[in-house]
Amino acid sequence: MPSPIIRNAVPRNLFSRTTLSRFMMSALLVVIAAGCSNNAADATSNTSVVNGTKTKVSSAQTSADSDAAVVKSLQANLSASGIEETIVSAVPTDMDGIYWVTAEGLPSFFTDKSGKHIIQGQIIAVGEGEPVDISAALVASTAQEALKAVDKKEMIIYPAKGETKSVIYAFTDADCGYCRKLHEEMNDINARGIEVRYLAWPRSQESVPKMEAIWCSQDRKAAMDQAKMGADVQAPSCANPVQAHMALGAKLGVRGTPAVFTETGEQVGGYLPAAELAQAVGAN
Repeated sequence: MPSPIIRNAVPRNLFSRTTLSRFMMSALLVVIAAGCSNNAADATSNTSVVNGTKTKVSSAQTSADSDAAVVKSLQANLSASGIEETIVSAVPTDMDGIYWVTAEGLPSFFTDKSGKHIIQGQIIAVGEGEPVDISAALVASTAQEALKAVDKKEMIIYPAKGETKSVIYAFTDADCGYCRKLHEEMNDINARGIEVRYLAWPRSQESVPKMEAIWCSQDRKAAMDQAKMGADVQAPSCANPVQAHMALGAKLGVRGTPAVFTETGEQVGGYLPAAELAQAVGAN
């Protein structure tokens, strides 16, 4: 049996969000590649201007650059509106007076210097050549820090065969058809030098027990393999990271499965055939 996982309790269940978190998750429109979606909005396409932008990676900053005054103001304004969310950081962006906010259990968002406004979506810089997405690098930086902090013992890892050329994190659900398609290609993916690190992302309350049973199994990989083939996995209850993974996914804006991230925090989409996935993560 895996060793018990000791960590702080998740402040709230993913399926029982606060008013603010429910509003933010419902308003968050993202482009999802092939995958199992929780929401019809996941299939929404952005405008041609957004699709034509380039990412400005150099704009990324870390929580060490956080402006304490903005954090304090935003926290106070949220409290004044009866919203109890914990703000972790607010870092300045390339847009004057706009800050990138990380909060516990919420997707990251933008705010102004006064902390009175919550702004979701992309910020596109124009006027100096091609449009540039200044938010993508911040999203990736947030994801990179959060994923790097996850203990490997909490994940189910399928290592690369031979040289490890790339590592990906995949939020997965045992009952998702596209997750199963990805898992069917695991041998091919690993043979291409890609290590896959699974995190739990049950898309409904009904899927939670199955995901917990996988993580509580004596042989987690075998249990995952069986679940991906449709087996009803059973295991004694144990301390497990499923709720924590769900909270992390919510923080990173995960809306469907599989949600695949690189080590640098870039989300490369949902299901991709092994050859396309290798190309997307630079493991050719």
